[in-house]
This record gives sequence, C-alpha cells and structure tokens, in this order.
Amino acid sequence: MTEIAPSTAAEARERVEKGALLIDVRSDAGRAATGEIEGATVVLKEDVAAFAETLDTDQEVVIFCGTTAGSGPVADYLDDHGFTAVSHVEGGYEALAAVPPVEPVETPTAP
Repeated sequence: MTEIAPSTAAEARERVEKGALLIDVRSDAGRAATGEIEGATVVLKEDVAAFAETLDTDQEVVIFCGTTAGSGPVADYLDDHGFTAVSHVEGGYEALAAVPPVEPVETPTAP
C-alpha cells in the first residue's frame, strides 16, 4: 500500500482550477457544522469504492476531509486501485476554506 503525501491547500486549489475533481469525504454532520467548498463533489467514505468505479483512473482527483487523517486513507485507496493523479489536502477542510479560489488574471487588451 502506497501512502500519498498531502498537498497544501494552495496546491489543491491550483489543481482544481486546472481541472482536477475536488471530492469532499466529510460526513453530513461535518459539512453541516462547518460548511462546504463550492464545486466539491460529496462522496461519503463508505461510498468511495462505488464512486471510483464511475471515474477514469487518469482523472486527477483532490480529496479533503475534516483532517488529513480522514482524507489520507481515501487517497491511498484510490492510488492502490490504479488512479494515477491523486492528492489530498493537508489540514483538511479548514485549510482549504482559508485559501480563496484561484481567480483568472485578466490581461488588458489593446484598443
């Protein structure tokens, strides 16, 4: 079993902005207590195996939970089941919520 090292929240946001699928594996109670991250797909931990079967194993995936300890085993599971681009967020939801989404930089156009 491979252990996936966590990504910083800023790295995770950048990956998502480039097309990675953001997966929230917190419980319903956890999300109700602390809030949600816009654009995240909610997958309860007990449903991860079934959900993984619906994805292409080359799809980049970023996972977060309430803590790194919660998302780490999910990332490890996906990695062990053939996913090639898996990461999880160091510091979990709290860290990710503290980093604003990456906004595209608008380049002025010539008149």
